[in-house]
Amino acid sequence: MSGYLRIMRLFGWKIDPQRPEVKKAIVAVGPHTSNWDFIIGKMAFNHYGVKARFLIKKDLFFWPLGPLLRKLGGIPVDRKKNNNFTDQAKQYFEENDDLYMVFTPEGTRDYNPRWKKGFYFIALKAEVPIYLAYIDYKRKIGGFLELFEPTGDIEKDMAFIKKRLSEFTGKVPENGIRPVDQE
Repeated sequence: MSGYLRIMRLFGWKIDPQRPEVKKAIVAVGPHTSNWDFIIGKMAFNHYGVKARFLIKKDLFFWPLGPLLRKLGGIPVDRKKNNNFTDQAKQYFEENDDLYMVFTPEGTRDYNPRWKKGFYFIALKAEVPIYLAYIDYKRKIGGFLELFEPTGDIEKDMAFIKKRLSEFTGKVPENGIRPVDQE
């Protein structure tokens, strides 16, 4: 048993035993309703032995937090300008043999029916699958749910992803994910 699993069990949490099947993927994780999601998720990724990279607001990369965030897998992103991050992300995948780039599609800890779609476009451009991952505060479990191959039909695919991730309860349930037909 890994040390990360022991720590999670100490707090009553479990990590889904399903292990990742591929070396490279976009990870769409939800629901994202609390800052604790990052801590729980980071421990789960470490338990799985996955090299996870996270997009984090560029504003947070100041001394002394910046070097720590980079060590944890943070990638600084300036959300205020269009910097063609899909090309940069594709390059990250080309330069790494193992890489999981993690996104919270809601883009906020508040309820948001209009998800950020960059994760989807990066998956298409980098030709990698999307792993659906979850965190469920109701059952105190998180992990990988299923591997999803984007079809190119973004509306249909996003509706599917929302439906699957809406099955789980965030720390702040009212801010969680709702299926498209309930938005």
